[in-house]
Amino acid sequence: MTLLRGDALSAAFDHGSAAYDRLVAASPGYHAHLRRSARRLGLPAGGRGLRVLDLGCGTGASTAALLAAAPHARITGVDASAGMLDRAAAKSWPEGVDFVHAPVEELAGRLRSGSFDAVFAGYLFRNLADPDKALDLARGLLAPDGRLAVHEYTLGGSPVHRAVWNTVCATVIQPGGRLTGDAGLYRHLRRSVIEFDTAPAFAGRLRRAGFRDVRVLPLPGWQTGITHTFVGVGERS
Repeated sequence: MTLLRGDALSAAFDHGSAAYDRLVAASPGYHAHLRRSARRLGLPAGGRGLRVLDLGCGTGASTAALLAAAPHARITGVDASAGMLDRAAAKSWPEGVDFVHAPVEELAGRLRSGSFDAVFAGYLFRNLADPDKALDLARGLLAPDGRLAVHEYTLGGSPVHRAVWNTVCATVIQPGGRLTGDAGLYRHLRRSVIEFDTAPAFAGRLRRAGFRDVRVLPLPGWQTGITHTFVGVGERS
């Protein structure tokens, strides 16, 4: 199976959006891990006076995590899937949360350079055809000393991590996808993780993109060695 990219991936997420929240809710730690990664941005004063960009916001799980960490921030969620974004926008949000329907690659002409104090990206980069271009764009959208946090499936490099991921996919994730009629999307999920960067490789990618003070932080539970938070800082003021 070829990995889904661009319009084909957006269409798969459109179709899968109806069952998506139910499936992720069944994943132990899914929402707690997103909240932990959002806290790792370290936004001061509950985000008061800050603008945060939520790249690949999906149905709004990462947006909710950001609100829990920074309830006073202004948050803009962006996603390429109209179906996922409709699910997000239909939920109840406080004033200061808005959503934009656009592929990440098209944001350069729609959002002002240097207009965000922080960028968060959950489960995004392994789905992009050109993750380096997206990192350059994210860095350009950050204000000086702006912060980046990436929450992503990135295997730690041990054969054990790969084996755990394949076992969970084969016994839990892919059967769930078949039951909802979204088998192709969850086959893509499995392969996209296997074929993407290891955690050390993605940290190197961040540094090459110009981010500094890059750290790789593990997440607990069954996702140890499978999902990581990456934090970094953009250009100096």
